[in-house]
Formats: sequence, C-alpha cells, structure tokens
Amino acid sequence: MTNEPSNELRWSIHDTHPEVVEKVRASLAEVVDPEIGLTIIQLGLVRNIEINGGVARLKMILTTPFCPYGPAMVDMTRQKAQDGLKMPVTIEMGIEAWDFSMMEDPSALDWGLYA
Repeated sequence: MTNEPSNELRWSIHDTHPEVVEKVRASLAEVVDPEIGLTIIQLGLVRNIEINGGVARLKMILTTPFCPYGPAMVDMTRQKAQDGLKMPVTIEMGIEAWDFSMMEDPSALDWGLYA
C-alpha cells in the first residue's frame, strides 16, 4: 500500500515544468480552508497551473460560491504559489462546482455525517 493520493490532479506544469511541481504543491499545501480544516491541495481546489512567458496562471475553485473566506484564500493561494514557483502568479476562478469527488483522498474527510 502506498501513501499516494488516490485522486491527485495533473496540472499543465506536470508536463511543461515537472521540476517545480513538488515545490509548488508543498507551498500550496500551507493554505487551509478554515471552515473545513483541510488544505486546498487535499480538497482539490487547485484545478490547474500553467506557465507562459515567466508568469504562472493558477485556476482554482472554492468549496462554495459564497465562501466567506474566499477572498482571503485566493490571496493566500496567490502568495504561496508565487513563493513556490518564484514567479508572478495570476489566479483565475473556475466556475465548476466543488464536490467530494474532487478531493485527493475522499476518505480523509470523515465528518461523521453519513452512517
């Protein structure tokens, strides 16, 4: 048995800049959704990262469209991505709705809501 996430997303940088993937993942894993208590990586909120001309574009979603912590999480995500990538980062908000299947390891979320 491995410790690999069961549903890890592949971003554009996996193919174009594989040398930065682990560093930016580690940096982004410091951003925690304060209501849920899991990182944006665990929740699968970072949908894609691509680099063009020395600038990164990160596409992310929130767990709910009107998340009260959304603006702060987006700003923290941009800062942590810039730390990990060592380049300017713009954030694009995706329109897809988040659900539990987007999590890297859906079994990590055990809130006791379901029997």
